[in-house]
Amino acid sequence: MTKEPKRKIPESTKKNGQWTFLSNHAHVLICLSKDPEMRLKDVAQLVGITERAVQTIVKDLADAEILEKSKDGRRNQYLIQTEQKLRHPLESNHSILELLSLGK
Repeated sequence: MTKEPKRKIPESTKKNGQWTFLSNHAHVLICLSKDPEMRLKDVAQLVGITERAVQTIVKDLADAEILEKSKDGRRNQYLIQTEQKLRHPLESNHSILELLSLGK
């Protein structure tokens, strides 16, 4: 498996006062859907948050039964339960799969 070059968050989204429409939880899911074996360190760099924050998000998603974590040798592998519905009442008629289509 060839690795893609590391992508960096544009400086404009890192500056104070900048915001995005999706939460960090959504960004982490999108990263893991693109590469289920991605290291959390790399997810953190892409999302623009700390590795510890990514670990907390992965735990949140696992506790909500949206993400399953398993070992593949020395690496973790993540399986996303795409049939799960989004959690907020305004979005609850949409699935995780629909959210992940934004990252394609």
